[in-house]
Amino acid sequence: MRHVLSATVQNVPGVLAHVAGMFASRGFNIDSLAVGETEDPRLSRMTFVVVGDDSVLEQVRKQLEKIVTVVRVEDVSSHDHVERDLMLIKVRMKPGQRAEIRELADIFRGRIVDVSHDQVVVEISGQEKKLEAFIDLMRPFGIVELVRSGRIAMVRSIDRSNNSTTGSRKVAAKA
Repeated sequence: MRHVLSATVQNVPGVLAHVAGMFASRGFNIDSLAVGETEDPRLSRMTFVVVGDDSVLEQVRKQLEKIVTVVRVEDVSSHDHVERDLMLIKVRMKPGQRAEIRELADIFRGRIVDVSHDQVVVEISGQEKKLEAFIDLMRPFGIVELVRSGRIAMVRSIDRSNNSTTGSRKVAAKA
């Protein structure tokens, strides 16, 4: 089973190395990792995708809780959430193919961010399946280079108009 975890961590040097080292030393594989500053410059958010059963998730969570610089851990995938990847893909472009590539990019809500005589770079974001489908359509043109961000995810907001809760709950927190 695929789990998306979000860890809020102190924004200090060495946190990424410490967390990645914990995963490696315990034999956990990270399928995806994205790290960035939050709305509070003292904190960063690390979003991990790990594959395993609930016991693997529980072990990862417990190990993350032990790290002093980890403030909070949340299992985003156990809630209604939004997740996205970002991708830049550079493909070959023969004369006369520009319109076809532009049309495919438009269909996938991507945008062309760079064009040369024989290559084009498309930026696209969305769920993993969407990016994979776009990659498959670009293969016949010839993929020159491909770069993807790690997955980012966020629990959906609470709808206060009808009191339904789709908001987050803490998996674990440190005081």
